[in-house]
Formats: sequence, C-alpha cells, structure tokens
Amino acid sequence: MALTRSPVHRTLPALAAMFLLAAATAPSVAAAGPYDALEQPGAQAIMRHARAPGTGDPAGFALEDCSTQRNLDGTGRAQARATGAALEAAGIRFDHVYASAWCRATETAELMNLGPVSNLPLVDSFWNERAESGPRTQALIEEIGSWPEGTRSLMVTHQVNITALTDVFPASGEIVVFRVTKGGKVELLDRIKPQG
Repeated sequence: MALTRSPVHRTLPALAAMFLLAAATAPSVAAAGPYDALEQPGAQAIMRHARAPGTGDPAGFALEDCSTQRNLDGTGRAQARATGAALEAAGIRFDHVYASAWCRATETAELMNLGPVSNLPLVDSFWNERAESGPRTQALIEEIGSWPEGTRSLMVTHQVNITALTDVFPASGEIVVFRVTKGGKVELLDRIKPQG
C-alpha cells in the first residue's frame, strides 16, 4: 500500500521555506550605537582625561603652572580631538562642558571642541587628598541632582574621581555614561571606549 502525505505534511515544508526566506530578507534590527546611552533621560558623561603618561602628580606640582604637571602627550592630544570629533559627528551636544582645573583635564576638554569649558571644582582631582573622596563625591551627586531636567553635561576629570562616583576604573580618554536617580543613586548606563 502506497503511503500518501496529508495536506498538513505537504504544507509544513512550504511554510518553513517561506519563514526562512522572510527572515533572510527582513531588515535587520540596527545595533545599538556607541553613543545611544547619552540620549537616555538624565544621562551625563564623565570622562577621564586623555593620555598623560605617568601617575599622580610630580613632586613640586603647582596647579597654576602646567609645566610642573603631568600633561597630555601627542597621543593624548590626538585622542581628545578624535573623541570630540566622534561625538560631534554623532550629533551629541552638551549643555555644559566642565573640567578639572588640572591642565591635562582642561586641555582634553578644550581639544574636544564641544563648547566653552568651565572649571567645576567638584571634579578636581583628590589624588593627594583621599579623605575628600566621600564628601566630594556626595557633593557632586547632589550638584548633578540639582540640575534642571534634561541637562546633559560632559565632565572631564580623573580616574580617582570617576571610580569613586561609578566604581569604574576607566582607561585614559574613556567616557562613563551615568545618571543620578531621584533617590540620589548613581546608575551606570554605558562605557564609551577612547577614540584615536
């Protein structure tokens, strides 16, 4: 006796083929862009200054004299420019660009060319004043929490400041995207790799 296929058995392979064809020709879902987190409500950007070889501050460091400080090298300057250009090309705008008063942070922010740079003392380095870590970080959280809704700022600072705020140990030139919740907590949104 010859076996015959039911109508259901004949249509299953056809349906499977149609599904595979549709899946192959359907538009793919766009991958998340590297700056998408900056578009989230309340998002702020805090960046470790670009590459400045060494650690901490040299002996005889004077805040008002860049020649006594660790400064950006050629790679660091290129990194800052490339990061600024990438943000600009992605259409990312900041209401404020803040920097630590340390020359390597201020120069990074200026080379990014994303707007006028202002010093925000709350992002000045506390490398040599570790006891300031807790109070200064809490004051920064409160400051950010007081900004008008929708304000988006870029803060160029130092590894110790970023780690105290977000628990992230950033690379030179890395941007950490976060927000301060209504309860005063810091919520990590993303990390943006250094450019250049």
